[in-house]
Amino acid sequence: MLHDGVETQGKGSQPRYGRRVRVLIVEDELDLADAIARGLRREGYAVDVAADGTDAIDRLAVTPYDLVCLDLTLPGLDGTEVCRRARAGQAAGDPRIIMLTARDTLADRVAGLDDGADDYLVKPFAFAELAARARSLLRRDPARTGAVLRAGAVTVDTARHRAERDGRGLDLTAKEFALLRYFVTHAGDVLSQEVLLDHVWDEHADPFTNTVRVTVGTLRRKLTVGEEEPLIETVVGRGYRLRADPDDRDDRDDRGGSAPHGAAEGE
Repeated sequence: MLHDGVETQGKGSQPRYGRRVRVLIVEDELDLADAIARGLRREGYAVDVAADGTDAIDRLAVTPYDLVCLDLTLPGLDGTEVCRRARAGQAAGDPRIIMLTARDTLADRVAGLDDGADDYLVKPFAFAELAARARSLLRRDPARTGAVLRAGAVTVDTARHRAERDGRGLDLTAKEFALLRYFVTHAGDVLSQEVLLDHVWDEHADPFTNTVRVTVGTLRRKLTVGEEEPLIETVVGRGYRLRADPDDRDDRDDRGGSAPHGAAEGE
C-alpha cells in the first residue's frame, strides 16, 4: 500500500540538492495523486499534478520539471506516449521519469525503461520507496542516464540503437554508435585515446593501434554533412572533444601539425 506516514524533512523545507526541485505527478486516481503530492511536498519538493496525458504534455512543454511520477494507464494519451514525447523533445527540460503502474511483468518493465523511463515502480508501493527512488534519480546527471541521451544537436537512443543529428538519422556501425554514446555522455570533456580504448573497446584492443583515430574520423564525417559545423574536434596532444554547442571552441585546438606519440591526431 502507499503509506503516508514516512520520515520527511518537514513541511516547506528545502531539498538537500541546493535548490527547489519541481515535480510533476501524472495520475488519474485523484486520491493516490493527492497522497503522493502531500508526501513529496513534505519532502520539500514543489509539486504539480496532471490527471491525464494531454495535460501532462502541456505542462511539460512550458515547465522544466526535474522529476515526473508517471502513471501508465491514463485517459487520452497514455503514460507510454507521454514518456516518448517527453524524450522526443516536447518537454521544456530533461526530467527524470519514474513510471508508476500496476503492470508488473518483465516485458512491461523492460518496455517502460526502453521507452525512456529512468525507473519503474509497481503498484502498490510504499511511499518511502518512491521517495528514496526520487532522491536517487535526483542525484544523477540527467544527461548521462536514461534510454535517450542528448548533447546539443546529437541524440542517441540507446534502447533502439538509433542516433541523430538535428533529426537526421546517422548510419553507424556498432563501434561508431558506442563511441558516439560515450562522447555524448562526456560532451565537452577532452577524451584521450587511452580513455576511449578503455571505455569503448575491450581489453584486447592494441594500445598502439590507430583504430581510435580511424573510428573517430569516420564518425566525424558521418556527423557532419555539407555546411554543418564539425562537432568532434581534435585537441592536439590531449585527445578528442564533442562540442555540444557548435560555437564552443577550445582556443588551444589546432587541426594542423602532428600530435605526440600516443595522443590523438587530427583527421
